[in-house]
Amino acid sequence: MNNLPAHSDKASARDRILAAANELFYHEGIRAIGIDTVIEKAGVAKMSLYRAFPSKDDLIAAFLEMRDRIYWDWWDGVVARHPDDPRRQLQALFAAVGRRTSGPDYRGCPFVNTSVEFPDHAHPGRVVIARHMEELRRRLGAMVEALGVTQPKILTDQLMLLLEGAYSAGNTMGPDGPSAAVAQAADSLIQLHVSPTLQRPL
Repeated sequence: MNNLPAHSDKASARDRILAAANELFYHEGIRAIGIDTVIEKAGVAKMSLYRAFPSKDDLIAAFLEMRDRIYWDWWDGVVARHPDDPRRQLQALFAAVGRRTSGPDYRGCPFVNTSVEFPDHAHPGRVVIARHMEELRRRLGAMVEALGVTQPKILTDQLMLLLEGAYSAGNTMGPDGPSAAVAQAADSLIQLHVSPTLQRPL
């Protein structure tokens, strides 16, 4: 999930700015980083930044759009290894999330982090976040539907909560926290829904 624009002399000014903003925003927080810090790290003139991004809000939205593309490229790569097998796709996704969120350099989900910093839902960054979360729920829902369970909406929402919980725990509790257990938790939950011996309603 780290296929970011190369920060090199050959990269365009826009890509260098985005690469710098990504590193700074993700590790330090968006409000803590001023435009001058991004310019210095990117090694570009201030005019180059404002030609590409007229305001900091535009840069924030572009940063999140980039992270959105990276996330779905990662997602597609994981599920592509198990074509036409939604159960294994879900297992692979949650296993990958567990590894990602329990890593030593994990700083949290950039979409969640940004939503905490910018509570106004009309902010350009929050608009990108809303689209990302809607797509996440849609994709999870499509895989759950393919399982043929009787309560797909409930299972989708439960898996969504597990996913978001892993992202949060990985950030707040670090490698020794519970996020590494998310794959086992997800598989147990899925089994409750697909088991033909399930007798009680969920």
